[in-house]
Amino acid sequence: MKIFLAGHKGLVGSAIHRKLIEKKYKKIITIDKKKLNLLDQGKVFKFLKKNKPDVVIIAAAKVGGIYHNSINGADFIYENLQIQNNLIHGSFKNKVKRLLFLGSSCIYPKFSKQPIKEKYLLSGKLEETNYPYATAKIAGVKMCEAYNDQYKTNFTCLMPANTYGPNDNYHSLNSHFFPALIKRAHDCKIKKKKYLKVWGSGKPFRELIFVDDVADACIYFMNKKTKSSLINIGTGKDMSIKQYANFLIKKLKLKVQIRFDKSKPDGVPKKLLDTTLAKKYGWKSKISLDKGFGITYKSFLENNK
Repeated sequence: MKIFLAGHKGLVGSAIHRKLIEKKYKKIITIDKKKLNLLDQGKVFKFLKKNKPDVVIIAAAKVGGIYHNSINGADFIYENLQIQNNLIHGSFKNKVKRLLFLGSSCIYPKFSKQPIKEKYLLSGKLEETNYPYATAKIAGVKMCEAYNDQYKTNFTCLMPANTYGPNDNYHSLNSHFFPALIKRAHDCKIKKKKYLKVWGSGKPFRELIFVDDVADACIYFMNKKTKSSLINIGTGKDMSIKQYANFLIKKLKLKVQIRFDKSKPDGVPKKLLDTTLAKKYGWKSKISLDKGFGITYKSFLENNK
């Protein structure tokens, strides 16, 4: 089986790549974005025609945290639409047998019922700070669904909860909430700060999933025929941002107080995924927050000296 993994250097893509190698897959196609611009339709179609993959995994995307999304909306919607359109339609044109499209739990409405079932998609308004990214990902889900309906393709969309792990982005403004908290907590430790700064009120709840669990889900569903075009990938557990901050304070043995910056947005109040469908197909997450954080923090220390 020949597998093209788009976005093999990112957080999720690199984990999928490691897992494919670990599982002894031999024919893995990857290419640096300097050599293949996924925004260029002609080059993407030519690449797929030449390499003829059996499977395409779309882990390539323009991603960022709440701040990055809120000020770069045009870039987020354009680049993500372009990447996924090129890869999904290119896969159809080249008779790719299996396609996996990765998105995010932010595709669901801001005030969705909890836990969030796949059928709640488009049942309400999106969160304002990331609607361009979410809109692009929803279009990808609906595109895969339409191709499955019209052309009987085998395209599946996996929507993970907030993902973290080795090779994450720890930029102070552009990262997601958990890596941003890890970076700030680590700074408190080495600089002996008295306060841990947390964006927003600390009240929103978030579900975290370790990136190796997401990679495991990708390989599992790559080999599983499903009737469902959209499947949630999560742990079924969430905590408040404040609780995650306290978790890090305990893990890093910090003597600090939490200081909430309420000038920053909270985002979605709660987005716990319902993973009943994934479990019905035989998949569930395996890695606890304790274990996942241990691996993540070790990687963070090795790469941020």
